[in-house]
Amino acid sequence: MVADFDPLASPDGTIRRRIHDRLHALTEARGDVLDAAIANLARRDAEWRVAHPINSCAGNEAALAAAFRPLIASMPDLERRDTIFVGGAYKGRLYIAAVGHYCGTMRGDWLGIPATNRPIYLRYGEVYRLDADGFVDQANLLWDVLDVMRQAGVWPLAPMLGSAEMWPGPLTADGVRFVPGDPASSVASIAQTLAMHRTLAEFDDRKALTRENLIAMPQKAHWHPKMMWYGPAGIGSTRGLDGFVDGHQLPFRIAFQRPQGTMEEVQAERARHGAGHYIRIGDGPYSVTGGWPSVYAMHGGGGFCGLPPSGRPVFMRVMDFYLHHEGLIRENWVPLDMLHLLGQMGVDALARMREVLRR
Repeated sequence: MVADFDPLASPDGTIRRRIHDRLHALTEARGDVLDAAIANLARRDAEWRVAHPINSCAGNEAALAAAFRPLIASMPDLERRDTIFVGGAYKGRLYIAAVGHYCGTMRGDWLGIPATNRPIYLRYGEVYRLDADGFVDQANLLWDVLDVMRQAGVWPLAPMLGSAEMWPGPLTADGVRFVPGDPASSVASIAQTLAMHRTLAEFDDRKALTRENLIAMPQKAHWHPKMMWYGPAGIGSTRGLDGFVDGHQLPFRIAFQRPQGTMEEVQAERARHGAGHYIRIGDGPYSVTGGWPSVYAMHGGGGFCGLPPSGRPVFMRVMDFYLHHEGLIRENWVPLDMLHLLGQMGVDALARMREVLRR
């Protein structure tokens, strides 16, 4: 068993379809209908946590004003396209988690990003916590704002090391799951993810941080030879363990000095700084973890996104969605609030974009 994860209490098919339908209804609603659409989905006083620069919204009205109305105003034909839609129970609470894209024609500016009058795909990782009546009482929305900047032609950073293309759906084409997964399979999936996390946490960056050591260390027992790692804009996507190490893991570990020690010691130090997971679930061949924030580190090394070290502490809002296939982790989608992270590193990506546009 996995601590605090209950494979027998996963949201049933009725709850899953209701949340799925109401999320799509919210995206499709316009004008005054938006108020009714969000009321059908979430408690009036729900906590909405949205990627920077939107951040915290206390209640549905605030979420509409700061997040949804501006997005719909920019893309009047906005629609929602889920590629992963899973559920589970963690610490006695029910969760729905999704990966996908909001799609629409960008007719107006959004967050200062200039309109393109072309289709835009705003990728998301979203986790919804449900109350006892099946309504959302907390929403965590990691929207890849930086990738919209890329699509609009106003990229503010050095080129990515990984591929910039749109995230695909799962290889197995079964990511939207309206039936809870087999409990044994669900436990196996999240257990494998947490075992892989342990190898990452317990690797000694201070003594062994080389490309060769990262490829050879125990994480390799968990990743499929044809693994795909889908990172946010600014990092990009990679293939294979060597591609993952070259395109993300080594530059990331050089830049960010994390707590070191056993998994338990690392988790305790993260918790001391307010970081850790609020969700750890499995759903058949899928698993999900996430934190707001999940990671605490010191930005003490250079190179990440082409930037020098700031010497500052940083906190990362991250989700991980995994597909377990052929006994191993085959694919990993990683929504990460890059604008929030960059701001802690001393870079305001939106301000840099505005200055470029001004000139």
